[in-house]
Amino acid sequence: MPAPARLAGEAPIGVLALQGDFREHADVLRALGAEVVLVRRPEELALVGGLVIPGGESSVMDKLARMFGLFEPLSDAVAAGLPVYGTCAGLIMLADTVLDGITGQQSIGGLDIVVRRNAFGSQAASFETELDVSGLAGGPMHAAFIRAPVVETVGPAATALARLADGRCVAVEQGSLLGTSFHPEITGDYRFHEYFLRRVAAAAFRR
Repeated sequence: MPAPARLAGEAPIGVLALQGDFREHADVLRALGAEVVLVRRPEELALVGGLVIPGGESSVMDKLARMFGLFEPLSDAVAAGLPVYGTCAGLIMLADTVLDGITGQQSIGGLDIVVRRNAFGSQAASFETELDVSGLAGGPMHAAFIRAPVVETVGPAATALARLADGRCVAVEQGSLLGTSFHPEITGDYRFHEYFLRRVAAAAFRR
């Protein structure tokens, strides 16, 4: 199902561009018709009506967000209801509780979940599988997991959208927030990005 056409004056979609595979997300969003802003500073964050936090290294993103003065504005934007989609490291950034983080690592929070970093081991243990995702039409989604986290606990405020065959949760949503352990930006299946764009359009977020 295509993403909704953009309306005149609609705020662009931001992609946090501190580290990780932000270019891939930006390419997908542009292919779906979205105007994209690469976000590295608070003034860029202030322009967007939705934000994607990409995969990468969550501890490095945390440090860079604080270095660039983005950590507090990101936390404030999430609290204010900005629609945000986090993939892999982005999911870790949105989790209220992070297990196996490095010393001093912080998360933005917002998702009522407990996430474990690198739950599947090193990059050599990366894998692909088919997932049934609640709310996404079109059959199973082919999902790629690269040094991925896993959601160990889904709190009462959050909803699990997809689980592996062993029952572990790998996709969640809560209010205006969406998170996946896997990387839909690299598999050619854009349904999660389309789903996010529809949520952004429905939220019509304004500061």
